Amino acid sequence: MRVMGLDFGSKTTGVAVSDALGITAQGVETITRPDANKLRRTCARIEELIREYEVEKIVLGYPLNMNDTEGERVEKTREFKAMLERRTGLPVILWDERLTTVEADQILMESGVRRENRKAVIDKIAAVLILESWMNAQKQ
Repeated sequence: MRVMGLDFGSKTTGVAVSDALGITAQGVETITRPDANKLRRTCARIEELIREYEVEKIVLGYPLNMNDTEGERVEKTREFKAMLERRTGLPVILWDERLTTVEADQILMESGVRRENRKAVIDKIAAVLILESWMNAQKQ
């Protein structure tokens, strides 16, 4: 069963997909949009990727604050979750995404990716980290 991981941001959404055995996660792409409220194309692209990779479940990054309170992006994330469930018919699991973008930036920096090139892939790497975190928790 393949699982999709999403890092949902105001203008980008990072996408990762697990292998069929649920052991590894690979970054697929970063979907960009010109405006935070223009989600139709983002959802359409996610639906295409779901069909292409035969995804059966979605893990969506949940933007909690470091003190366990809900941040300003929580409501938008919940709305996006509901939209994905309606459009895809798949279960969408909210998963703590704290520090994934920071960790993704650190990974890219250590890999020698120049600062100006990191922005294009940081959300995709964050999606991989979200999905890997969820998969590791399922194994325990």
